[in-house]
Amino acid sequence: RVLAIALAVSVFSSPLGAQNSKIEISLPTDNDALFRGGGPDFYQYIERDFHGEKSTPWEGGRYGFVRNPVPTAQGLIYTRFHEGIDIRCLHRDTRGEPLDDVRAIADGKVVHTNQVPGYSNYGRYIVIEHDWDGSPYYSLYGHLSEIAMSVGQRVNRGERIARMGYTGEGLNQARAHVHLELNLMFSRNFESWHDRNFRDPNHNGIYNGINLAGIDIARFFLEHDKRPDLTVPAFLAEEETFYKVTVPDSPHFDLRKFYPWMVKNISANAKSWEVSFARSGVPLQIEARSEIVRQPTLTYVKKSAIDCAYLTRGELARRGERAHLTENGMRLMQLLTWPE
Repeated sequence: RVLAIALAVSVFSSPLGAQNSKIEISLPTDNDALFRGGGPDFYQYIERDFHGEKSTPWEGGRYGFVRNPVPTAQGLIYTRFHEGIDIRCLHRDTRGEPLDDVRAIADGKVVHTNQVPGYSNYGRYIVIEHDWDGSPYYSLYGHLSEIAMSVGQRVNRGERIARMGYTGEGLNQARAHVHLELNLMFSRNFESWHDRNFRDPNHNGIYNGINLAGIDIARFFLEHDKRPDLTVPAFLAEEETFYKVTVPDSPHFDLRKFYPWMVKNISANAKSWEVSFARSGVPLQIEARSEIVRQPTLTYVKKSAIDCAYLTRGELARRGERAHLTENGMRLMQLLTWPE
């Protein structure tokens, strides 16, 4: 399935250089069951043990909060976020090894390959940068058995880049699949931020998954099937804002440089920036503020009877007026303007 995406020419200059305003995008393997309802024919099941009851729900292969159920007074809440989609294997050899080719979902440039499975939960993975309407987006393909491309190579949509596998944490041959993400990037200065905040070495530079915010790529494909002219900014404009954080002004605030379409009011006198986030943690909008803040400050959270610790990826805790950024949330927000 090929989806034509018409993208308007941006009035902002791109740090990567512009490419054609019209692009095409397609699924990365022969498995196109997403367009026939998805379900177990498309998504790779996970293995779940919930209070001693074992199951293999395919829903765990979808994007979003689809894993680690927790019982609450409001019912069962799924608390673990899955940032991409897991596409199941179609082709195997006589030993059961996966044979599915993995292909680039759109034209772009290979910017990262991780050839050492133990260096990431993604196992072997590859990242391709796509310059769409002057902004950089990053498709990520994980759990590969082999990678056929090198950093710096240009690739065309549909070009073979790898083979499906089951490298990475907690996988086996039966659950071989490709994990696919489409991401925005937080910061060019991720490596120094990581070195300051974590003891474990970062083997993947700025293409570490912590620095990449994945959009709902399955819904993105489906919406483009119905509305071929839908852009990424328009797609994200339909997302609900779950919380807002105001961060200090900084020359290192890359998010507004990468994605100028997020900025709703440009001000030369901005002292801080209020960033709106979806529940997934994907940034949606940036607004200039005149007040000075010394550190990231939670300025809005959607009302809910459920603790924000269950509803976000660990960035917030508590609810209502008592909601606050956690230590993890504060650290992640500091990444946006690092080093201040």
